[in-house]
Parts: sequence; structure tokens; C-alpha cells
Amino acid sequence: MIYFLSDTHIGSRALSDYHAHEQKVCRYLLSLAQDATEIYLLGDIFDFYYEFLWHKPEEYRLTLNTLRQLTDSGIRVHYFTGNHDIWTFGWLERETGVILHRHPELMVIHNRRCLLAHGDGLIPSYLMKVYPKKVQKRIRQFIFLRRVFHNPVLQRLFALLPPAWGNKIGYGWAKKSREKELRHPFGYKGEDKEELVLYAKEKELTEHIDYYIFGHRHIELDLELSTKARVIILGDMFRQFTYARMDDTGNLSLMNFE
Repeated sequence: MIYFLSDTHIGSRALSDYHAHEQKVCRYLLSLAQDATEIYLLGDIFDFYYEFLWHKPEEYRLTLNTLRQLTDSGIRVHYFTGNHDIWTFGWLERETGVILHRHPELMVIHNRRCLLAHGDGLIPSYLMKVYPKKVQKRIRQFIFLRRVFHNPVLQRLFALLPPAWGNKIGYGWAKKSREKELRHPFGYKGEDKEELVLYAKEKELTEHIDYYIFGHRHIELDLELSTKARVIILGDMFRQFTYARMDDTGNLSLMNFE
């Protein structure tokens, strides 16, 4: 069995007991080992993750040990960076044995063409021409911020900060984002407005993909397009505790741990 999950946001200071949440997620991960051959983690596994020059994120030791336990057992664990856990510079892979992916990947899994990605930044270019100016401005701000976060020079400069300072900035920024969502949970925008669905539709104009599997949006979605491609958005692992699994025949199903 192959499993896909994302957006656990381990360590989020917006949760009432983030240590208990981490323990819960790790129990779920270990439960997959009963029949898993591969596990795909599609980003934002940590609410804030940074490998500072003088300090590595040992506060996540339980999760790191869990990932190492899975890989040591022979399970291939693929780790796709999201927009909260971009900042690994090699230590995470060495410490846990995961296979790191920094970009969307097209993979053939059980004879199914699967496009796997966290989902942030996947916005069809034509949308900028039809969205209201207010929305266009917000998208441009997001794209600019994303470029800043991915800039290797700025990443290394931030890594020079004392970890206490850097973590205060990172956890504080992430907490505000999570608190806002917990107050007003994201909803499905509809097939004609959901950016990841529109991205998949645009992609289908040039090539057919069986499964588009994304995280990021924190909504649970299994939508079949007119081309018979399916768009899967995995939900999250701090409110919904949803994930997907694929059997040996290539059949993909959305599931709920609870």
C-alpha cells in the first residue's frame, strides 16, 4: 500500500497542545508501517522548520525518530517541501533517510501517472488577466514573498541568526496564519475558482495525468475532470486528519484516520 498525506503542521503554536498533536501524528505515521511500501509527505509537515547554522531543529526529535524508524524498516519516505518547511539544507535527509523533493514531480506509480506537489505557487498564468485587481495584488505579494523565502542567499543569511531569534520570528509568523485559519476555516471555492483544479485543467491541455495529488489548501477534495483525470487535495492532519492511499491496482482513495 502507498500512502499520501500533508499539512500536519507539527509544532504549531496555535494548537492548544502541540506536543500532544505531534505524538498523535507520529502514532498515525507508525500505524501505516503495517502495510506501507512507500509514504509520500506532501509538504508543511512542520509548522516552521529551519536548519540554523548553530542549531538543528531537535525540538522535533520525536518526528525525526519516527521518520528514521520508517525508513530503517525499508519504507521509502518521500518528503516534498511546502511553504513552511522549505529550509532544509541536507540535515533532514541525513537524519531521517527521507527522499527530498523541492519541486513538483511527475511519477508513475502502479501504472498511474501522478503529479505530486505541495501546491503553493501552482497558479495558472491566465488567472492574472481575469482576476480583480485586488486579487491580482494579493497574488503578486504572495509570489514575491515566495521568491524571498526560496532565495538561497537570504536563506543562508537567516540561518546565521541566533536560533532563539529565528524561531521566534518563524513560529510567530506561522502561528498567525494558523490562528486565522482556525477562526475561519478554508472552504472549497468551486471547480471554476479553485486554483489547483484550474492548474490541473490547464495541464490537461498538453498532457494527460491520471492523478494530481496536492496538499496546501487544507480541504479534502476528490474531483474527476472531463478528461478522467482526478484532482486530489489531501486535507490536513491537525483538524481533519485525512490522507489518501493507493492499492496495488492503482486505485486511489481518500481516507480519514478518525
